[in-house]
Amino acid sequence: MKKWVSSLLAATLLLGACTNEEATETPETSTTPETEDTAFPLTVTDAVGNEITLEEAPDAIISMIPSNTEILFALGLDEEVVGVTDYDNYPEAATTKEKIGSFEFNIEVMTALQPDLILAHESSWSSAEAGLQPLIDSGVQVFVVDNAMSFDETYETILDIGEVTGKSEEADQVVSDMKAQVEEVASKLEAVETPKKVFLEASGDPEIYTAGQGTLNQELLDLINAENVVADQEGWLMMNSEEIISRNPDVIVLTYNYMENAVDAVKARPGFDQVTAVQQDAVIEVNEDITTRPGPRLALALEELAKAVYPEIMND
Repeated sequence: MKKWVSSLLAATLLLGACTNEEATETPETSTTPETEDTAFPLTVTDAVGNEITLEEAPDAIISMIPSNTEILFALGLDEEVVGVTDYDNYPEAATTKEKIGSFEFNIEVMTALQPDLILAHESSWSSAEAGLQPLIDSGVQVFVVDNAMSFDETYETILDIGEVTGKSEEADQVVSDMKAQVEEVASKLEAVETPKKVFLEASGDPEIYTAGQGTLNQELLDLINAENVVADQEGWLMMNSEEIISRNPDVIVLTYNYMENAVDAVKARPGFDQVTAVQQDAVIEVNEDITTRPGPRLALALEELAKAVYPEIMND
């Protein structure tokens, strides 16, 4: 029997806007000390409080969200990953894996892959849980990964996945490398005397979304010493063009790539010729995947954002 189950993929910040409130208070996942290798059998508690026991390191893993997949490959688990979503496009090797679906997943395909570990995600767990129950009942271990909303939470997510896959040492190295890259970018910009005002646009007309305090977007801007023009707001919000014009950002950064000629479309909005970012030709489109996936490339996202906002410093 084929059963399709809705699986919200947090592949964009806009989708993340719908799930942030659900992810504010969850049990902490257990992690081993950074210097120790994972020992099996291993019992851990995941992001939604479920306890699972792994008798040995898994050798057939299904990832239910692109960020998990990127982490798995960064840990060197290329051969162990047997199934990914239709949205998984990085690294290139991920595109060759069996596809389990997109916003809906196919339980028949997942069953045929005979996984011994499924990495689910907190943001879509409420819709995925029932559909995965047959696999859980058959003995497949499902670990729900935290909906990371900051760099620190992303680091913990990587360490958690490293633990359950027997790759704690590799996870520690990935986190160490990320922290070094973040520090390098932040140090270049800490002397900025007049922070630029930035509007991070997560989706275009007719529903323009952005994010304020308590979001990863805010942390990204804080780290590069820039001012979020909606820092007086909490969480995710939809804004109209008039409000954006009144806040007059120095730079507008588009964190979505689903629209063709998006930069030109923003510049052509009525009244936007009054906005400093348009006048200074500072409407920049950045890579959506790296800026919306809490994984190993998040440090690269910080660097790309820094170059978009402060090209005169970062490109020096």
